[in-house]
Order: sequence, then C-alpha cells, then structure tokens
Amino acid sequence: MDRRNFEALKLLNSRTFVTLGANAAKLYNRGLIQKGVALGKIALVFVVLALFCDRSRGGDREIKEGDIIFQTSLSSQSEAIRLATKSEYSHAGLIFEENGKFYVFEAVKTVRMTPLETWIKRGKNGEYAIKRLKNADDILNAQTLSKLKETGKKFSGRDYDLAFEWSDEKIYCSELVWKIYAQGANIEIGKLQKLGDFDLSAEPVKLKLKERYGERIPLDEVVISPAAIFNSDLLDLVEVCPSDCR
Repeated sequence: MDRRNFEALKLLNSRTFVTLGANAAKLYNRGLIQKGVALGKIALVFVVLALFCDRSRGGDREIKEGDIIFQTSLSSQSEAIRLATKSEYSHAGLIFEENGKFYVFEAVKTVRMTPLETWIKRGKNGEYAIKRLKNADDILNAQTLSKLKETGKKFSGRDYDLAFEWSDEKIYCSELVWKIYAQGANIEIGKLQKLGDFDLSAEPVKLKLKERYGERIPLDEVVISPAAIFNSDLLDLVEVCPSDCR
C-alpha cells in the first residue's frame, strides 16, 4: 500500500463521517432523533476527523520502516500458537518500503516481501497491530535500516521452519524478525524462551505438537514467539486495528 492510497482512504473515511454528522443534524431538526443522540454522533465526527488530521500531519502513528506488524493468521497452527503463548497474535513481520510502497518482510511458506495491504487482508478480520522501537528516530537511521535489509536478504527465499528450530537453515516468522534486529542492529527484541516454557496443555496445542514431533517433543529448544516480541519493553504501540484501521 503506497502513501497515495493511505491519503485516499483517509479522505474517504473523512467524508463518511462528515456525512454521518450532517445526517444526524437533519434527523434532529425533523424531530426523528433526540438531541442527545444527535450531539453524540456529531461529537464522534469531530473526534474521528481530529484523528485523521493528526495522522495526515505525519505524527507518530505514521507507518515507518522497521516497524513490526502483528496479526492473527488463519493458518492451521494459529490457534495452537495463541493458546500456548496466551496471545491474540500468531504472526509477525517487518515493514520495509520500496519504491514508495510498504511491504511486510515475513516468513510464511518461504521468506518473502508481501505488499502491506495484501498482508493485512490475509489476517483474521483484517485486524493487526504495529509496534516500533521506543528510540526509533535515533537508532533507525538510513545506515541501520540498510543493515536490517541486508541482513534480511540472506534469509530471503528460505523455507518456513515448521519445527521451530533455532537455526538459520529454515526460519519462522518471529525468529526472522528477532534475528534481523539482533544481527542487523544488535538489538534483541523479546525474551528468548524454551518450548517447554509455554502452556502446552490445551488440546489443539497437544495435537499440533504430536503432528510435528511425534512423541519426542524438544522441550529445551530455544524459541522466540510473536507474543514475546509484542510484549517487549523496547517497543511502543503505534497503531492497532480495529481501533485505528487503515
């Protein structure tokens, strides 16, 4: 999704809310709704328009390269991941910009760049959350962003790691994000854990573990989950949908 599409979407939504306010005023004048209801709808219009104006000025909620985006995926393992990590998010990727368009660098079947709007639509209900380093303006300069991208390139095209092993031969989504920041910027986002640290008691989790490992579950395998990255103290919440949907 490029910047022009974002601006068009904001304009469309702005007009929608202006229409809502105008219709509320007309209904009140005709005596079809109570004054309190009309005022409430008009107040909503001003609040939403203020949010759009703030975003169009390029405030902190504007997407930037290096942002980390999370969603609930619709994959067969999503439920097990959410139950085991006690998080609503089961997938994560890194946002980069190329030729004026935003992409998500992610590990799915293979490691690849996916257009941001395609990535968002692929998740459950199109919902997502975006987080950013607290000191991103100081750290993520052009040189560091270039290092992050160069680090990512060495993983590009590699297969998704269904076994969640801590190796670079194959790689899973949160491992990709963690290693790009660790190797490209010397920043470790999220606490590493062992597979046995998670709650493996739910039936969907048990079934997925048996499917992947049989009876020999590697409980001591080092892993990084989307939840661990999301909950990192190094990150600030930038945007969350449905509250701040694009």
